[in-house]
Amino acid sequence: MAADVKMLFCVGLIVVLTGVGKSALIGKTHGSGGEDLVLQYVVNNSLREHPVLTKLRLRTLQDQWSIMMVSSDQAQFMANLIRLINATKAIEIGMYTGYNALSMALAMPENGRVVACEIQDSYINIAKPFFKEAGVQNKIDIQHQTAMKTLSKCLCISHSRRTHTKRRRTVVTTSCLDCDGKVVNPAPSDQTSQSLDALNKKLHKDQRIDLSMLTVGDGLTLAIKR
Repeated sequence: MAADVKMLFCVGLIVVLTGVGKSALIGKTHGSGGEDLVLQYVVNNSLREHPVLTKLRLRTLQDQWSIMMVSSDQAQFMANLIRLINATKAIEIGMYTGYNALSMALAMPENGRVVACEIQDSYINIAKPFFKEAGVQNKIDIQHQTAMKTLSKCLCISHSRRTHTKRRRTVVTTSCLDCDGKVVNPAPSDQTSQSLDALNKKLHKDQRIDLSMLTVGDGLTLAIKR
């Protein structure tokens, strides 16, 4: 079992979206949470951002959909999880411009590998130069296709949330990018929030795991296999 934990991020550990968004105490550092004094204190006294991550974050903020980027403090939290269990493999669904994929790759040892799924050419083209500049291009395997064609096990999910229940295995770490707190009371027409809410409730009832919800960034659910 110990060997499996070292190979996969994270066998026996599940981190899933809560979609807390604005309903959380804080939120994203580059979203509405940026005005929160507590969040700014946390960032000022804990964030240790690699110089290339800083460059990529600033570049991503120029994009009209930059709110999709994982919050810097949340990315650091997930990177520290990788270091904690000495993970060498991760899969991210919905790479966007690659901020979180780069953060995970930087946290992994030389034999680490991040499989990053992304269907948009423009986002991939933004990410690649930063991966190369950080010297981790060999650690990041960009899959330019839908995630369902790539995955047999899900470790990081950002998009295609309606597949969560079907694909819940091993570990998932991610940020909630578009629920904006709607998961608290999903509208009948909001299939994304409904799916996310259903997953959270399913995890809550699952007696095979120990569970905690965290309000870092847009929210994370930490579940540890018993």
